[in-house]
Amino acid sequence: MPSVLDVLERKSGVIVGDDVLNLFKYAREHGFAIPACNVTSSSTVVAALEAARDKKSPIIIQMSNGGAAFFAGKGVGNKSQEASIAGSIAGAHYIRSIAPIYGVPVVLHTDHCAKKLLPWLDGLLDEDEKYFKAHGEPLFSSHMVDLSEETKEENIAITKKYFERAAPMKQWLEMEIGITGGEEDGVDNTGVDNSALYTQPADILDVYNALAPVGPYFSIAAGFGNVHGVYKPGNVKLQPGLLGKHQEHVAAAISSKSDKPVFFVFHGGSGSTVGEYKEAITHGVVKVNLDTDLQYAYLSGVRDYILAKKDYIMTPVGNPDGEDKPNKKYFDPRVWVREGEKAMSARISTALDDFNATGSI
Repeated sequence: MPSVLDVLERKSGVIVGDDVLNLFKYAREHGFAIPACNVTSSSTVVAALEAARDKKSPIIIQMSNGGAAFFAGKGVGNKSQEASIAGSIAGAHYIRSIAPIYGVPVVLHTDHCAKKLLPWLDGLLDEDEKYFKAHGEPLFSSHMVDLSEETKEENIAITKKYFERAAPMKQWLEMEIGITGGEEDGVDNTGVDNSALYTQPADILDVYNALAPVGPYFSIAAGFGNVHGVYKPGNVKLQPGLLGKHQEHVAAAISSKSDKPVFFVFHGGSGSTVGEYKEAITHGVVKVNLDTDLQYAYLSGVRDYILAKKDYIMTPVGNPDGEDKPNKKYFDPRVWVREGEKAMSARISTALDDFNATGSI
């Protein structure tokens, strides 16, 4: 049977360069997308890796600016992005060291970098270049530049500058054009005009024409009504069919042999239907971000355990089985934290099924 491993030089652990490009090409050609799981700790990393291993799929593990700072510790200041930089680097080394034993390919990514957060990305690219000099590859597989709040011209110009820095390392770059609504990680787009949530085909072509001459290692998060966070069904009007029109427009303009020349990313998917995901994937979506759903899943695992064992965790000693019965086996973090991991892993497993990624390796 065909396997994504057939097109990868590195079969497990963090992949980089042409392996990332070939992974996304394979996903686009075979009609699946890879969940991009936001992580904030070694525990959430493990949950993502476990789901990928059990479902025989590649996985994308990503850190946001705030998630990276949490890796460093909430007691560390972040005025100059020092916590986010240090946390990202620490998380990257942890993921690189642990991922190979799970036996799946892993894309190591950083999420949404708005203009005000560019010093974070600058620090990470410094580290990437240092790592590249020592190892022949960047520390991270890819980064995201999110200048969707800026003018189109500024967005494309600054993104191209960063891509020109990343390209010599064959490092993937994701960019966003067209706003994702809602609020996430300190970026609040709850009040934007509804029309701003829908990217136009000409915008996608402008991005493609600017970045393609630099290299093939890029993807676009295009707005098709996406909103971060949880919302009631029907409150958000997703139009994944717009992505197909973008592909047609770009393919015609560049005389592409492929009917899907662009790699698209699906942001703000919490609450979307399986049908919406699958339709978007048919139009070249190869990466789907998961954050809010995973946060809630992790909480639910811990919450349900705490509620079920409430009478066994109120004191170190003494429970319904006896006044002298010790409770260590109930309050040990390895027990209740594990319940969070299991619930998060189960949610990612569902996503792997929904995105057609299960069994791709």
